[in-house]
Amino acid sequence: MKKVCVIGYPAKHSLSPVIHNYWLEKYNIEGSYEIREIEPDKFDDFFLNLHKEGYVGCNVTLPFKEKAFELSDPFSFTEKVIGAVNTIIIEDGRYVGHNTDAYGFIKNIEKSSKEFDFKKGAAVVLGAGGAARAVINSLLFKDVPEIILLNRTIEKAENIRNDLHVNIHKNQEFILERLKIIPWEERNEALAEAKLLVNTTSLGMVGQPELDINIDKLPKDALVTDIVYRPLETKLLNQARERGNPVVDGLGMLLYQAVPGFELWFKEENVEVTPELRKKVEAML
Repeated sequence: MKKVCVIGYPAKHSLSPVIHNYWLEKYNIEGSYEIREIEPDKFDDFFLNLHKEGYVGCNVTLPFKEKAFELSDPFSFTEKVIGAVNTIIIEDGRYVGHNTDAYGFIKNIEKSSKEFDFKKGAAVVLGAGGAARAVINSLLFKDVPEIILLNRTIEKAENIRNDLHVNIHKNQEFILERLKIIPWEERNEALAEAKLLVNTTSLGMVGQPELDINIDKLPKDALVTDIVYRPLETKLLNQARERGNPVVDGLGMLLYQAVPGFELWFKEENVEVTPELRKKVEAML
């Protein structure tokens, strides 16, 4: 029986077991997916011995995504740009690190807003953490003509552009001039030409301060999405919906980012994110 786990600290709140155990049952696969809450000073030893405990892989959540990146072989230069992994595939004792957040982000929009065209206009991205790196990387691959990045600390935004230059420029014909960095104080004005607005920060999440932004200048046809899914409809999404903008919540990103790992661990093709699965996960929020 194939074993997989999610590692984090804390990890009891993780929704990953609900998702993966649903698929194990749906596809009649003999396997297990469990939570392993590991204290930070014990992570390295536990992680590097996963294969000895019979695990074929794992998910990694906070605060271990960067550490897992350092201890694994990145699957592609995408992981190098992001600097973090959330999915590990163990084959013959080799730990291959994947970051599936970029895949989950794009797939969520494609499935939720089928008519949206990434090439039609600029994307405004709020935040410069690991999630922003994944989102920006995915938007570059979707040929978004301009990406406007805003973050309270402009140095973190500059670091993303530098890492993109080092890791992407050598491999692909990407024009990094498409990534424009604007001071946080100009966030309201930056929305005027946007076709996509993405909040990658934790602002608006349960227990966090609200996102302070005025979307009055955002075009009414711009798509608004928030990677936060607790609450399912953030204040940003609510404001956008009330003024008529199409919106996509963050839960789909969580669901779709789980697909590549499951397919690789359990050798199951065409894994589906069904309405039934979404309902199961929503009930846990």
